[in-house]
Amino acid sequence: MQRMPGAEKPTATKPLARATAVRLAAEVERLVADLDASSARISDLETMIHVDPLTEVLDRRGFERELKRSLAYVKRYGATAALVYLDLDEFKPINDRHGHGAGDAVLKAIAAALSRNARASDVVARIGGDEFVVLLWNVTEAAAEAKAAALEAAVHATPVRRGASTLVAARRRA
Repeated sequence: MQRMPGAEKPTATKPLARATAVRLAAEVERLVADLDASSARISDLETMIHVDPLTEVLDRRGFERELKRSLAYVKRYGATAALVYLDLDEFKPINDRHGHGAGDAVLKAIAAALSRNARASDVVARIGGDEFVVLLWNVTEAAAEAKAAALEAAVHATPVRRGASTLVAARRRA
């Protein structure tokens, strides 16, 4: 067999030098840590796309996803659940008279009041401009009605100070 000028003589494969192996191991560790951090960030972002940025409760899409999951659970295990729908009366005049900043403050306060008065297992969501829902788990009809009344009372007991004004969600007139 004739070699071409400048070609190296074939040699047996040599093991990687220890320094190269250490560098490669460190690089693999760094890549794994980066991948873990990226996965955590993706999970956080996926959660955030279903949260209303103003009120920090689930938005309509997040609620719909949670409702589908909940209905499947209720169907499969025979659990009980109730849905409380809250539509703030006379909300538009708050925005008209006091500005959207005041309206935003009221929405934040209402969402916080609902969250404070719901159990950790319940689901609070803002599904529209001034519409909220609370999904209650493992409740009887009587307990759901009592909780709905308590949530309504909590909403009405949530005044928001804006300058010289105190804004309160209006009670529906019977």
